[in-house]
Amino acid sequence: FEHFCIHAGGRAVIDEIEKSLKLSPVHSEASRMTLHRFGNTSSSSTWYELAYIEAKGRMRRGNRVWQIAFGSGFKCNSAVWEALRNVKPSKNSPWEDCIHKYPVTLSY
Repeated sequence: FEHFCIHAGGRAVIDEIEKSLKLSPVHSEASRMTLHRFGNTSSSSTWYELAYIEAKGRMRRGNRVWQIAFGSGFKCNSAVWEALRNVKPSKNSPWEDCIHKYPVTLSY
């Protein structure tokens, strides 16, 4: 996969998925920046993350994105999408007014 949208339920969630799937910091960037800007928005965070990837101009024809979301109890859902064309940043993106400020450096 070229892109990952990991449920931004908290730093520990993102850290553990990144570690378990052996992802690079670039792969979890959209998730961390979504958590930074919007907080925990439950499973909708994966859509903010997809918008982040698009706003950065990173979604290209043939790219695949894996959305991974978690619910209460023992629930996990995922979806795989493939871009059929290059995706231009949307003027209605939730990131449109600030994408130039991201990624930020996070210190824990």
